[in-house]
Amino acid sequence: MPDVVFSVDQSRSMRDQAAPGHNRWHPDIPAVATVPPDTSIRIECREWTDGQILNSDTAKDVRDVDLSVAHMLSGPVAVEGAEPGDLLVVDILDLGPVPQTRGEAPGEGWGYTGIFAKENGGGFLTEEYPQACKAVWDFRGQVATSRHLPGVRFTGITHPGLFGTAPSHDLLAKWNERERALIATDPGRVPPLALPPLEQGVLAGTLDGADLERVGREGARTVPARENGGNHDIKNFSRGSRVLYPVHVPGANLSGGDLHFSQGDGEITFCGAIEMGGFIDMHVDLIKDGMSKYAVSTNPIFMPGNVEPRYTEFLSFIGISVDHKTNENHYNDATLAYRNACLNAVEYLKQFGYSGEQAYLILGSAPIEGRVSGVVDIPNACCSLYLPTAIFDFDIKPTAEGPRRADRGRCAVAQ
Repeated sequence: MPDVVFSVDQSRSMRDQAAPGHNRWHPDIPAVATVPPDTSIRIECREWTDGQILNSDTAKDVRDVDLSVAHMLSGPVAVEGAEPGDLLVVDILDLGPVPQTRGEAPGEGWGYTGIFAKENGGGFLTEEYPQACKAVWDFRGQVATSRHLPGVRFTGITHPGLFGTAPSHDLLAKWNERERALIATDPGRVPPLALPPLEQGVLAGTLDGADLERVGREGARTVPARENGGNHDIKNFSRGSRVLYPVHVPGANLSGGDLHFSQGDGEITFCGAIEMGGFIDMHVDLIKDGMSKYAVSTNPIFMPGNVEPRYTEFLSFIGISVDHKTNENHYNDATLAYRNACLNAVEYLKQFGYSGEQAYLILGSAPIEGRVSGVVDIPNACCSLYLPTAIFDFDIKPTAEGPRRADRGRCAVAQ
């Protein structure tokens, strides 16, 4: 086993670990460890909300979750000799939930998928499904099942939702400038267009006092992906994958967490993956001056591994860039097209007895494939959602006899 450079006691908050992690991006958060290039390491992770979500049959915890503390990240880990302009090469060797453990923390034999309330996070389909709901999943090897979604069983693609390098002061200032400008275009929107720096709930490793307050005022929230990597939520970023991160500060200062047992493309409920704590083993190395050599300035480069479940039969749902409620055509809007593909899949699954919320949870957590199928055939962008048929214990394919409707139970709700 690689050396553990960041350890986590799952019975304790990230704030109470021997070496606390952090929940903001900021260049002044000190590294907890320094490793040489060409080294394999293990990083242990808390679930992203720091254990606020419980293995229960109510979604009040999802409704009331304190998002000011998210995401709880492990790190930073510095790499000797890394300099701005380099590329940090990260190979994922292994990852998964907390090994051989069953307990109260997500990742200890179980995980969850949540539909976040519109007024507290929201999601891709928040206008249609604004209330908090939840499904708890049990892990058995690579397989996940849920008492809240009967009839569904699938093999997960374990992956980290969030890893990245620290931003420079200049890059951090650019993030805050552009995101504040976006917020200003509709400051009262629910959910908000972006999340500005927030002193409430901030954690910055061992920093305290004035230094911690400064990180709260300046540090970027961890919700979106940015130039440093961050919250990409790529379901195929699993064992065998390689990612090359731009280096913006000396040492690179790699951090991450938000581990997922499984996820559908888009993580559409916002908390759409099966969330868990656990571990990740990785090998780190450097390509000196790699950003210049490969013209990488605003993005990581990702090479997926060969680990994924062998689903070969799919139902594909198509969406186009039309608001069908108002009959308004939007020009090549791929986001609207994918939203329509998701809604079409939800309506289809409802015919078999699932509620809309249950179907939404399935699409967020199961290994569906989302594709931009066309953005040239004006005026309609076309996106498609591929739903594996084998994840259901009944036949979901259309037949002349019609759908096989049954009692599919219910997901956890906030009432």
